[in-house]
Amino acid sequence: MKKILVIEDDRVIRENILKLLKAEGFDVTGASNGAQGLNAAVSNLPDVIVCDVMMPQLDGYGVLAALRSHPITATVPFVFLTGKADRSQVRQGMELGADDYLTKPFTKAELVGAISSRLKKQAALAQQQSNLRSQSSESLQDADKLELLKTSLCAALEREEFQVYYQPQVNVQTGKIMSAEALVRWLHPEKGLISPAEFIPDAEETGFIVQLGEWVLQTACRQMQVWQNAGFSLQQVAVNLSPRQFHQTNLSSRVAQILAEIGLAPSSLELELTESMMVEDAESAIATLQQLKNLGVSISIDDFGTGYSSLSYLTQYPFDVLKIDRCFISNITDGCTNAAIVKAIIEMAHSLCLEVIAEGVETEAERDFLWRYQCDAMQGYLFSPPVPAADFERLLVSGK
Repeated sequence: MKKILVIEDDRVIRENILKLLKAEGFDVTGASNGAQGLNAAVSNLPDVIVCDVMMPQLDGYGVLAALRSHPITATVPFVFLTGKADRSQVRQGMELGADDYLTKPFTKAELVGAISSRLKKQAALAQQQSNLRSQSSESLQDADKLELLKTSLCAALEREEFQVYYQPQVNVQTGKIMSAEALVRWLHPEKGLISPAEFIPDAEETGFIVQLGEWVLQTACRQMQVWQNAGFSLQQVAVNLSPRQFHQTNLSSRVAQILAEIGLAPSSLELELTESMMVEDAESAIATLQQLKNLGVSISIDDFGTGYSSLSYLTQYPFDVLKIDRCFISNITDGCTNAAIVKAIIEMAHSLCLEVIAEGVETEAERDFLWRYQCDAMQGYLFSPPVPAADFERLLVSGK
């Protein structure tokens, strides 16, 4: 049974459409506004979406733009409903990726016909893709390789070959360790320590990154609880989220469950995201971040300045921390360009009430520069590389 999602703010129209489509044998779901429609589309992927153009707050164009930018819903057939479809409106919808337009009032035959034609086209495309896959032995070999790779990574996790290392984040003014960033490492029994640059892309491609990321999150939270119980005054442990993790529909509930099971206060956890995650699906990203914020978890934007660098998202998203990428810190005292950029980022972030952490600090001159311009925290090889938990604890004991 094909699933149809109807997004329509007019209750009478919505209920009539749902009743009509249900009588035609479709599995129908209704949403009374754009935000509800987006959530329904992502959580329960429909075969066709029928959406009104004019709706308060998030209109049909906004819904379509968000759906087309989300990897899960990017190709779902989309039919617009409108009371006045002039040429400019139709053009705008088609440019965003709409598949069809129906002008109100429309007949039952027109509605069913539009949906059926979209389903037939989607089925033909799926069949074409299936034929191409079956004809390509190379694609099958690649799939086999990915499956073997995922199996290898899963086995490594079961054998406890993965480890979480911790890099100190140091208060610029006091020079004391205030927090830690958790970073995964792979200690292979034959190859030794494998760089994350080698295995993280494989984990992303195979989907194993979700399982690995959750294991890192659990391990880091347990370790943070151990350190707090031992009396160490660490503020937070920061854990990176992968794009696949971030786009999970149950992310906030899973984070809440992990914190509750371990007994760690949400304020002791910071989740790090990259700029690219923010622009892939703005509407969904804001909703996910707000759910995490409601838990009491802190949110940081990592590698700032290396991605899309749109300053507008800093005011749209509920961030707490901005991390300056190491490329701006390196040789900061040798010329005016990096120095000017870092000073501007610190000033801008503070004006937005964001804490600033500088990454990749390696020299005392860089540390002094950050102190002079009131950066909040820093991390880098000047203080310590990422180290196992036992070594990190020795740094805490030494008072550095």
